[in-house]
Parts: sequence; structure tokens; C-alpha cells
Amino acid sequence: MAILDHIERERGIAKDVLIQAVETAMVSAVKKAIGAKTTDNIRVSIDRADGKIHAFVDEQEIKSVDFGRIAAQTAKQVIIQKIREAEKDVIYNEFSAKVGDIVSGTVYRFDKGNIIVDLLGKAEGVLPKREQSPRDDFRQGQRVRAYVAEVKRETKGPQIILSRTSPFFVKKLFELEVPEIFEGIVEVKSISREAGERTKIAVWSKDEKVDCVGACVGMRGSRVKDIVTELQGEKIDIIPWSEDLREYITAALSPAKITEIRLDKKAQKAQ
Repeated sequence: MAILDHIERERGIAKDVLIQAVETAMVSAVKKAIGAKTTDNIRVSIDRADGKIHAFVDEQEIKSVDFGRIAAQTAKQVIIQKIREAEKDVIYNEFSAKVGDIVSGTVYRFDKGNIIVDLLGKAEGVLPKREQSPRDDFRQGQRVRAYVAEVKRETKGPQIILSRTSPFFVKKLFELEVPEIFEGIVEVKSISREAGERTKIAVWSKDEKVDCVGACVGMRGSRVKDIVTELQGEKIDIIPWSEDLREYITAALSPAKITEIRLDKKAQKAQ
């Protein structure tokens, strides 16, 4: 029981899951030891208080079973397999909850243009070539931040797909850098991005006293400067969102001077 407590702390697997793994393993071992053809009539239970193991065949308790080397080896293999499966579930659940968030890690290796990222020793993430900005140029061991786009269940373990080209990556960076966005005072109404070139982000303030663009730029551009650095110098345009489409389009196309706007609201287009 002390060993199971240690594994629970070290690997983050619930103790009940570990006990069930040992019980399943012992069923396989009993089957080998008594030469049974099936495990249907075999049941093993472990006392959660003292760790004593009780084995039953047709609900009759077996008082003594001589576990040979093969039976013990069978039990060991089942326990290892169950722990590996439980570890995969722990990682899958942890990173599924992080879809839509930013994670940090270090560049572990390169694989056909994809970057394998070590996520603080817990798991490996994949930053596919298509999800890398043209400005990205990472070296092995370098720290990297990326957006968790998707987590898939695979036979080898969960596959964590990362992205640095998603517009939501930039949106999350603004949430981390701008307290007013994090607190919900300033809202990101829309975001458009051409990774490596330019991002346009439309913001709106719920409080008239708070300048939405100024909050995102920061004192002497400090807040937006940190985001530009993270994006390796990609240009960022922050514009005020407006319900007035003409005003909104004019701001979005600034610094170009607009002389005339023709709106086609049905087709959702403007000329």
C-alpha cells in the first residue's frame, strides 16, 4: 500500500486505479497458478485498509496458492500495462483541459520539419510545420510558448497538437499581457491574422473611462512590445471596434485614407 501511495504521488494516478490494476493482475496470476481456462469465475479483492489480498474461485476463498515464476511474471506485465494506460489517461485529461490555452516547453527534437516540444517533462507536444510562423527559428533546448490547438487519443499515448500560427494564440497572449482583457473590462471583438506578416485585433471597452486601444498598447508600448517580441517581430494593428460599420472599416484600413465606402449588408461585403 505504501508503494501504491508513492506511485500515486509520483505519477498522479489515483490510488483506486492502481489497486484495480493489481486486482486485475492477480486474477491473471491466479488463473495461471491453478491452471484455469478462463477468469470468469475468478475474483480478487484487496483490502484498502491493510492491503491484504483475497482470491476467490466460484466465490470460494483460496487459502493458499503457490505463485510460480510464470504467474508472477504475468501479474507484473498486467500491472505495468495498466499503469501505462492510466498514465496516458492522466496526460490526456490534463492537456484536454488546456485546449485553448498557452503552454510552455523546450524544443526537444526536430522531425521532418515538425518540432517536438518537451512540455516540462509531463508530455511531448507536436508543433507541426504548418503551425509554425515563417518567422519562427528555434534551436534544440530553446524555450517555446504555443497554443494548445487539439489533443487526440492515440495508441502510443495522447497526441498534443500545438500552434503558433492560430489567431487565438495572439488573443491569448493579449489576455496574459493586458489585465483589462483578463478581467473582462476590455473585450477582443475580432481578430484576423496572416502569421509572420500582420495581425489585426479589434477591441472594445465596457467602461467608457478605459481606453481599449491604450490598455492593449500599454505605457510606451510596453504590453504590445512583449507580444511582438514573442511573435518574432510580426506587426500588430490594434483598432477600436465599432457598431458603425463605416467607422469600423475606416479604422481597420488605417492608415489608408478612405474616400467612399459602399456596403452590401446582404452579402456581408464592402467596397
